[in-house]
Amino acid sequence: MTSSILLPLLGGALIGLSASLLLLANGRVAGISGVVGSLLAPVRGDVAWRVLFFAGLLAGGLLLAWLRPGSFPAPSTPGAGGLWLLVGAGLLVGFGSRLGNGCTSGHGVCGISRGSVRSISATLTFMATGVLTVFLVRHVL
Repeated sequence: MTSSILLPLLGGALIGLSASLLLLANGRVAGISGVVGSLLAPVRGDVAWRVLFFAGLLAGGLLLAWLRPGSFPAPSTPGAGGLWLLVGAGLLVGFGSRLGNGCTSGHGVCGISRGSVRSISATLTFMATGVLTVFLVRHVL
């Protein structure tokens, strides 16, 4: 297998493994909007694992940027806004999903694996919305 196939498979396996470990160890679903959003109104005894989970996400992103800097679009790339636009977009998605009492990662990773019809519907909806948005930005605007 080439690295273009192997690395995404490895990444998906690590996401699945981490979500499974969190569910088995803590009985928690790995929905990042819920994990980080609950840090804004912390509950005693429910903070440490959330901080560690979020720190792991940041560390993973930094490690990826260091090992494979081409994974992040350069600011000079047409249609790309660079790392800060990527971070801002991620925060807006997180805010929106928290506002709607859902979570893209919670539905997309954990809900689908449990066969939840609600999660499958939500995932199809946000994937279709994402595809439509990219099409409109690149071909209409």
